[in-house]
Amino acid sequence: MKTLIASLLIGVLVFELAEHVILPLMWLLLKRRKVSMCDVQSMVGQTAEVKQWKGKKGKVELGGELWNATSHAPIVPGSRVVIEDVDGLLLKVKSEDTG
Repeated sequence: MKTLIASLLIGVLVFELAEHVILPLMWLLLKRRKVSMCDVQSMVGQTAEVKQWKGKKGKVELGGELWNATSHAPIVPGSRVVIEDVDGLLLKVKSEDTG
């Protein structure tokens, strides 16, 4: 009976150690390595595909996400644009053809 209780106690202690120390440390190390796609500096200069456009505003797809965008000139849906600047959640873009 004493060995059963000792084994159970050791099992619970190992589980608690893994749950509260080892797993959080592993999660922290893995999380640190990820580079955010939302970083403004990493978005500027990237190309995106125009999904919807009307006048000087529309939506572009970047990294599998739809973003609101503006441009000084009208752009045709389906074309590619280059991100010039990011203002909050609004991308300022120009046509890839204009360079």
